[in-house]
Amino acid sequence: MTYHLAIGDRTYSSWSLRGWLLFEKFGIPVSVETAVLYTDELPRLLARYAPARLVPAMRMPDGEVVGETLAMAETLAERHPEAGIWPTDPAARALARWLCAEMHAGFGALRGDCAMNLAKSYQDSAPRPEVLADLARIEEIWALARDRFGAGGRWLFGTYTAADAFFAPVAARIAGYNLPVGAASADYVAAHLADPAFRRWRAMGWAQHLEQAAYRKPYPERPWPGPAPLAATVAEGPSVNAACPYSGKPVTDFLQLGGKVWGFCNPFCRDKTLADPEVWPKFMAMVQAEG
Repeated sequence: MTYHLAIGDRTYSSWSLRGWLLFEKFGIPVSVETAVLYTDELPRLLARYAPARLVPAMRMPDGEVVGETLAMAETLAERHPEAGIWPTDPAARALARWLCAEMHAGFGALRGDCAMNLAKSYQDSAPRPEVLADLARIEEIWALARDRFGAGGRWLFGTYTAADAFFAPVAARIAGYNLPVGAASADYVAAHLADPAFRRWRAMGWAQHLEQAAYRKPYPERPWPGPAPLAATVAEGPSVNAACPYSGKPVTDFLQLGGKVWGFCNPFCRDKTLADPEVWPKFMAMVQAEG
């Protein structure tokens, strides 16, 4: 038996990103169900996670449903103490919980003006003073965590914890809206943009090929500031491999990378790989095995 997780659009649902990272980053198996935001799909999905009203929501192996990312973090940490969801040091753990709670409840100007959109990055979003005030507070608490507990790593408490999962959408907003932060904060944002799990989430969002027009802003655009993906293109078969690297099923959809054609069992598997090939371990293992 495993966990089930209900999420919204990967490109836009910042809360869903937090919930998914609590599983992905800590090696907890989960089956993901997704629905398009602002459509009838979402209430149909959430009907299976009652009484949760919003995504993300998780259903545990015993059938109990837990909503809200703070509750999910605490529940998963309780059930999987070996996963390292919270720092082991009591003072660091208390601060990490504080930061998550402040993120969960606050920063309304940043949330309202800079909704997460992992498909876009803007040259200048002209942030209001209220947004700049939120950023100043975020930088203050990031610096507090990193100065006290972050030695030896790029994350807030050295190694990745729930606090980093909670602030991953903030890093995405800073990157997407080119918000002004200091060098230390910019380094922390860059750590998120380079993180393979974050990149996999963003690639899956691209593979959904959904655009919520309400999220588009009238600012000049720039390239996404994260690491450049390996260059891959849609291709025709036949492919080097006969079975999809993810499902083991026969291949039907193809991409070209490194002068070779690789096959997948459906367009989504192909397109998530096309978006950022090197962050998919099973695919890269297949590529490397073929030389």
